[in-house]
Amino acid sequence: MLSTAQILALVIFLVMFVLIVMDKIERHIVTLSCGLLTLVIVFGICMRSPEAIWNSLSLHDFITPSFWYSAGAEEASSGINWATITFIAGMMIMVEGMAHAGFFGWLCMRLAKAVNYRPVPLMIAFMVMSAVLAMFIDSITVILFLATVTIELGKLLKIDPIPMILSEIFCANLGGSATMCGDPPNIIIGTSLHYSFFDFLVNTGVIAGVGLVLTIVFFYFAFRKELEGETISDEDIAALPSPESAIESRRDFTFAAAIFGIAVVLLVSHAATGLTVATIGTFIAVITLLAFRSVAVELLSKVDYKNLLFFVGLFVVVSGLEETGVLVLMADLIGAICGNNLHLMIAIIIWLSAIASAIVDNIPFSATMIPIIKALAESQGVPLSTLAWTLALGTDIGGSATPIGASANVVGISVAGKNGYKIDWGKYCRTSIPATIIVITVSMLMLFLRYT
Repeated sequence: MLSTAQILALVIFLVMFVLIVMDKIERHIVTLSCGLLTLVIVFGICMRSPEAIWNSLSLHDFITPSFWYSAGAEEASSGINWATITFIAGMMIMVEGMAHAGFFGWLCMRLAKAVNYRPVPLMIAFMVMSAVLAMFIDSITVILFLATVTIELGKLLKIDPIPMILSEIFCANLGGSATMCGDPPNIIIGTSLHYSFFDFLVNTGVIAGVGLVLTIVFFYFAFRKELEGETISDEDIAALPSPESAIESRRDFTFAAAIFGIAVVLLVSHAATGLTVATIGTFIAVITLLAFRSVAVELLSKVDYKNLLFFVGLFVVVSGLEETGVLVLMADLIGAICGNNLHLMIAIIIWLSAIASAIVDNIPFSATMIPIIKALAESQGVPLSTLAWTLALGTDIGGSATPIGASANVVGISVAGKNGYKIDWGKYCRTSIPATIIVITVSMLMLFLRYT
């Protein structure tokens, strides 16, 4: 029988989910309001536990040495994951600096020119670039710039950009599953469970690589006839701007490329150096603001603070389920269904994650599932890492199936719509759902072969 605190924590969580899915109220307002209710009603009135409130806010993390430097793995803390928020904020500032320098526009135009602006090779090249960029930069940002450039190229070359945008969205989510810093769910999983960039790369990265090959083949056959019917004249190509025209300042471009390179090196090596992602995010933000100090205020103003506040409220609500023991009960239920069958456990987690992430935003779902898989690993005696890779792949890839499954999807469709290219549910799901089923099935089989 559930206690009053458990019931209220669960009700607040479900209300939050419904409101996020309905998308009538800005989602950061939803999570912050539900987080406040959790602190006051669940922790304050029902549990009368200042300790639960303190654990949920996790403000002591900032003065904990291991938050900034870690010589080895520590226990993941509950409550607000300030490492995730600090890291994402730092990457946002870096990306704004790169955008200001024209880095993304130059990269897209350079790649398009390399394939002579032919539609089918252009789509494949942009799919690969979407996946590779999403390994290092948040997939939302990748799609924001790629979709914008794709539409501009589509207008200049007189081709329909929608097939390319749909394939780019899928590959951004898939590429994001390959590393710790690609998709927000992976950032949450990595910082919560103390897995490194390299840990993800050699586990989910291998599976994502196979998935990328399958995805390219699938979208090639799905859109080949549509794109091959497009003709591009020499006059159209001659009218295109050169890649170098995207660069307004060589100095800024050089700084942007150097900072991006430093970020990649620090992320790849952070398990060896002991520098945490919070330290890396802070350092990258500082050197970006120093390098672009003339527009530092502008860069700071462009940071998506609403998204950061969304994370704050979300972590508080999830901590309500954790502190009241609801997540342990959910883990016990999954454990009872699976018994000691790791195959069944992997299958349930990956498909549950994929289906749930297709219906609701995969960020809150992954944040909810992390303490569940921790409890499941402890109670069933299975490797936590295996469940973590399963969860990451399920949430990242499953989020591609529908227009609302991941934030990158929403951004890509929004950019297309603002430019007169409407992507409705039918047009989106016709290719994305089959592609998701194929990649999730292959991922599950590879997890079986490698970890069981």
